[in-house]
Amino acid sequence: METAEHIETLDEEGRLLARAAETVGTDAKVPTCPGWDTGDLLRHVGMVHRWATAFVAEGRTSYHPDDGLPELDGAELIAWFREGHGRLVGTLAGARPDVECWTFLPAPSPLAFWARRQAHETTVHRVDAESALAGTPGVIPADFAVDGIEELLLGFHARGRSKVRSDTPRLLRVRATDAGRAWTVRISQEPPVTERDGAGGADQADCELSGPAARLYLSLWNRLPFPSLTGDASLAALWRERSGITWS
Repeated sequence: METAEHIETLDEEGRLLARAAETVGTDAKVPTCPGWDTGDLLRHVGMVHRWATAFVAEGRTSYHPDDGLPELDGAELIAWFREGHGRLVGTLAGARPDVECWTFLPAPSPLAFWARRQAHETTVHRVDAESALAGTPGVIPADFAVDGIEELLLGFHARGRSKVRSDTPRLLRVRATDAGRAWTVRISQEPPVTERDGAGGADQADCELSGPAARLYLSLWNRLPFPSLTGDASLAALWRERSGITWS
């Protein structure tokens, strides 16, 4: 996906997140984030938006911590979230393509990294906000879901920080049935190594997770059950237990 598409998605997803929180109120429980209410969700995502904005807007070339969470609630919190989200979208849309700043995953450019990361950050948390409402969360396009699966498997879990490890080498296959895409994840005592397989893979997987790309995307982020699982379920359980993300 192009950077402009990620920025457009970020813009829409942030609006949907705020709308869901406004509808349900900032004290509603968030089923997909046990222990959180929608106020916690808004404070977290709003903080992340401001943190990301500062790297691009100020050209920060080294890691800086965030500014912490505000002591806001209700309408004031929703307004604060919307202001920060709008500032992030505007900063990314107006940034020079060659802007230099700190990033933490491989990308064609820092701007491409932050646009992509914040689009996926906001989308997953939009689904969280909508989980507090009755009904089904809004649609996630298959191409965007595939992009998010690749960010997770080829980006986050290629880093030394990934805790998805096994004393015995294991092979996990992830297959997006509506997108003609599959990935083989080799899990060992080292960080996972993921290979794109196209429509299949030569090696026999210990476990295969398959289904529509959007369902897989949310499942791999531990928001939904896996749509279809064949083979050794303990490998899927290992993913559930150890795939939490450390950001920096």
